[in-house]
Amino acid sequence: MERAKKRRLGDIGKVIYQVKASGRKVAESVARLIALTGAHPNHITIAAMVLNAGVAVIIGLGYVQVGGVLVLVVALIDTLDGALARVTQKSTTFGAFLDSTLDRYSEGFILLGLLVHLSASGDRLGAALCFVVLLGSLMVSYTRARAEGLGMKCEVGVAPRPERVAILSIGMIVGWPLPALAILAILTHLTALQRILHVLQLGKNE
Repeated sequence: MERAKKRRLGDIGKVIYQVKASGRKVAESVARLIALTGAHPNHITIAAMVLNAGVAVIIGLGYVQVGGVLVLVVALIDTLDGALARVTQKSTTFGAFLDSTLDRYSEGFILLGLLVHLSASGDRLGAALCFVVLLGSLMVSYTRARAEGLGMKCEVGVAPRPERVAILSIGMIVGWPLPALAILAILTHLTALQRILHVLQLGKNE
């Protein structure tokens, strides 16, 4: 039974890898077309943040389901900066830094939009959850950045950014933003804890 379970997990892992590989190929195909315009990867990074700020305004005005769809669209656009950097061989340390930094702004904008909408609706619990999720998301990023600053690889955890974006956007699309926020409130802080324990274990092995 244990072998069957491991086999199923292995099959799931292969499917996820294949999906990611296919997505990467599609993104690079689109990036090659964008490269013909002379656009720089950093331009896409900045554009994605600006678009997310616009989506946050739409969510704040109460168009939550539309916002959920747009979050997914912008997330797809946001993957093109890395793809463009690869196909044009313009990957830089600053580009990676800028991408990670503006991703934090983008995530904050979307959660702020939700917080404004929920507060205007009198939903104090939802507004509080937005803050808890934002704090958890920042800690997920900080624990990784701090660990890597100490020379340790730290990519473990159940809720890195792509998963967080997917959970939140799907929750908004189906009209269940509160359950999505509740799930993220748990998963973000669980991920931060996983990374803390991971670094602790690495420290013991030094």
